[in-house]
Amino acid sequence: MNHFACDLTRADEVERAAAAVIGFLGQTVPAGKILLINNSGFGAFAPFPEPDLARQLEMIDLNVRAVVHLTGRLLPLLQQRGGVIMNIASTVAFQPAPYAATYGATKAFVLNWTVALNEELRGSPVRAIAVCPGTTETDFFRSAGAVDAAVSASLSMTSDAVVRAALRALAAGRSQVVTGWTNKLYTWLGARLSKPLAARIAGKVLARRRQAKIHP
Repeated sequence: MNHFACDLTRADEVERAAAAVIGFLGQTVPAGKILLINNSGFGAFAPFPEPDLARQLEMIDLNVRAVVHLTGRLLPLLQQRGGVIMNIASTVAFQPAPYAATYGATKAFVLNWTVALNEELRGSPVRAIAVCPGTTETDFFRSAGAVDAAVSASLSMTSDAVVRAALRALAAGRSQVVTGWTNKLYTWLGARLSKPLAARIAGKVLARRRQAKIHP
């Protein structure tokens, strides 16, 4: 196992890390399929542009640009050896998310870009899959400014359960998966509402949760 540390919000560091990974694979693991997982990301659970505009722009750099950058740099190697690009989107990718507007938009990009990329790769030795988890038992909400998860623990999934669902979808040859039956129902309903109505409903729900969960 090797670790190549970098700040994924900086293009020069992404480029350096990508080159290091490509060199490592060529020298140390010269054969075999590759699984590229783009999982790094963060959110902000507050009205735009809180906590500050720089943080919002950094979110776009990490959640969107770094995914495209790393994938673009590693795709030629994947096409030579075969493999899968697994991008972590979110259930908020399916409808507007007031109080998480930028985060939701970045994940909508990841979802749509990944599914489109998979279609472009049809017939090649590479596939792409977008994984869309809901609330997961990680430090995500604390990083986003929340004291606790945005929903009750009974509706959360463990990271292990999300991984198992993602791997099952990968084995089934799918290009998109929403993990967990409650998340499937939530995204199914949200995707069928008009965008303005979905935003109005989500805004009311998230405003109440934010008031209860966020530090004053």
